[in-house]
Amino acid sequence: MHGALPIEKETAVDRETFVRTLAEEGFPEPVLVTREHGAMDEHTHPFEAKALIVMGEITIGADGEERLYRVGDVFHLAAGQPHVERYGPQGVQYLAGRKD
Repeated sequence: MHGALPIEKETAVDRETFVRTLAEEGFPEPVLVTREHGAMDEHTHPFEAKALIVMGEITIGADGEERLYRVGDVFHLAAGQPHVERYGPQGVQYLAGRKD
């Protein structure tokens, strides 16, 4: 299922709706992740990730495509999806659900 998920950009939602949706989809309690301005080279995660941007911005690149996510946007990555991350000038903060 590589390819489609990092480019998937869900409609903006509020935090309460996002947390409720995660629970309905079987994700455990989300964690707040903060990253300073910078980047992370290509890597993977052993878990499925779905995250709501709450501050700043992040650009995620996978399969030769990039997508910018800002406050209110949701990104969704499959477990094992190779991707790169770039954090905006003010960094980024996101509420992340991680499911094995």
